[in-house]
Amino acid sequence: METLPIVLLLLGASVAAVIVFRRLNLPPVLGYLFVGALIGPHAFNLIHKVSAAQHLAEFGVVFLMFSIGLEFSLPKLYAMKRIVFGLGFLQVALTLAATTAIVLAFGLTWQAGVALGGALAMSSTAVLTKLLTDRLELDSAHGREVMGVLLFQDLAVVPLLILIPSFSRPPEEMAVMMALALLKAAVVLAVVLFLGQRLMRKWFFIVARGKSAELFMLNVLLITLGLAQLTELAGLSLALGAFVAGMLISETEYRHRVEEDIKPFRDVLMGLFFVTIGMLLDMPLVLKNLPLILAVLASLLLVKFALVAGLSRLFGSPTATALRSGLWLCAGGEFGFVLLAEVKKMHFAPSTALQAVLAALVLSMLLAPIIVHYSDRLVLRFAASEWMLRSMALTNIAAQSMGAEKHAVICGFGRNGQYLARFLAQEGVSYVALDLDPERVREAAAAGETVVYGDATRRETLVAAGLARASVMILTFADTHSAEKALAHARELHPGLPVVVRTHDEKDYERLQAAGAAEVVPEAIEASMTLASHALIHAGVPINRVLKRVRQTRLARYRTLRGFFRGGSDRDEKLHEAEQARLHSLPLAAGAWAIGRTLGSTGVAAMGVEVTAVRRRNIRALEPSDELCFEIGDIVVLLGSPAALAVAEARLLKG
Repeated sequence: METLPIVLLLLGASVAAVIVFRRLNLPPVLGYLFVGALIGPHAFNLIHKVSAAQHLAEFGVVFLMFSIGLEFSLPKLYAMKRIVFGLGFLQVALTLAATTAIVLAFGLTWQAGVALGGALAMSSTAVLTKLLTDRLELDSAHGREVMGVLLFQDLAVVPLLILIPSFSRPPEEMAVMMALALLKAAVVLAVVLFLGQRLMRKWFFIVARGKSAELFMLNVLLITLGLAQLTELAGLSLALGAFVAGMLISETEYRHRVEEDIKPFRDVLMGLFFVTIGMLLDMPLVLKNLPLILAVLASLLLVKFALVAGLSRLFGSPTATALRSGLWLCAGGEFGFVLLAEVKKMHFAPSTALQAVLAALVLSMLLAPIIVHYSDRLVLRFAASEWMLRSMALTNIAAQSMGAEKHAVICGFGRNGQYLARFLAQEGVSYVALDLDPERVREAAAAGETVVYGDATRRETLVAAGLARASVMILTFADTHSAEKALAHARELHPGLPVVVRTHDEKDYERLQAAGAAEVVPEAIEASMTLASHALIHAGVPINRVLKRVRQTRLARYRTLRGFFRGGSDRDEKLHEAEQARLHSLPLAAGAWAIGRTLGSTGVAAMGVEVTAVRRRNIRALEPSDELCFEIGDIVVLLGSPAALAVAEARLLKG
């Protein structure tokens, strides 16, 4: 099969799989693996030679290692050194040792044990980081442990990718190769630390001065692939060169722009890489050896859970934190597939063992979100101290709010919450603030702020904060899902309590109002109104008219400002394109069905579309009435989702 048909087949199948798996709220990596298993030589056999696709997919690993290099930061490593190089190192080392012992017991070589152990030691950085962010647990005790271990696992991939290929040599030759590889790696890192960063910063300054996005992108690709090629010529891996390139750029001011530019290449090529891994999955062999695979899966989850939980306790963490860390990290990860590709290439393990480990990793990644979802319940069931800690935290919250009456409950004590608290204090309004960042709570409480550690999405926390006696509740975090949970508890505990909710823009306005918010404050619109107020005053408009205009806009619930005309530069990764409300201008030329008819008679409102304005002979009428009769040349401004806009446009033009 020629290269282009292979690429087209991979891209088409990947697009379909990612759409389906995103709809099912599952990680896209599983979709890629599923596609690979279907089109590979062991199922429908659409691609006969996996190696034909692997050459292109290898670049996915290169760009992934480059991204890890970008995240590599010496100050960050130093700040988390105890977790990263203590807990993280021991987790990887003991997983390798345990796997090697089990593999030797089954008659395989120690080389196979170390290689397979490296694959099983990894956890999913992409899946777990997203889950921590979604659950607002990045700054929690177990969140810091999970991130520290994941960071070490990412770093451990680099020496493992150097180590595994050397296992195919005789022992004495392997020792020389490993020593030589370590020496080369040390020289490369020394050059990076002492010379590379200065040179890279100067070189990027020269490139950035050209003010060309195309030139900047070409330069990033040149450095990434160039250093990858240099390390391969030196007898090391392509991945190490890409990692070094990322390290070089990580300490420069161009890091974030580089990260955004490289992301499309990384994601697409990593997708193709995971498809090729899926091709290795021999489904008939998997089904034939299902008991073995389930045994490997159970062993993986139980051994990693026991190791992480035990090590966490050894490092002084409470039982509840240790159990949570173990539950979060017990599943496999995407780097396991990267290492398995090397194992397959070196023929260290028999096909049955390789398939069992590969299938167990896939199943564990499917189970990871479910395990995390039930982790709190499991911890509460098996950690008696967690009940005591929870009750102590609630007692602390209740102690702070006990004397408060008609106070404000501030949910989230970040920058917005702190500014709000100062305004309340100036007006003599007492408040109780809840926040999930223990360091922030400690610092603010020491300074005399009435802030306590607590999760505002939990009913018992709001009860302890005296919500039933409060005069107002303010949600300062712009997370719609969490806000809905807090609003549901507020309605139950104090139905008449006004709740003010912050949101990024107007897209969730109706959703939050329907959930019970008294006021929804879209920060994007409020920022625009502040800019407009200053601009109008400087343009000579009397201040009383400006204030009146702002007041009218707020009283109208921002109706005149909602929606905007989208361009090619507008991106919203959190919402599906079909869900985004937008403005659309529609000219009514001669022959349009709506001409001569009133706005009310067209029925566009029933289609979920609002006519926000009509422009006639360069005069713009906002919020036209239903009695407005359309004329030739009118430009109608519609607000709605793309699907609804298409239906409304067809109605106005064709009837």
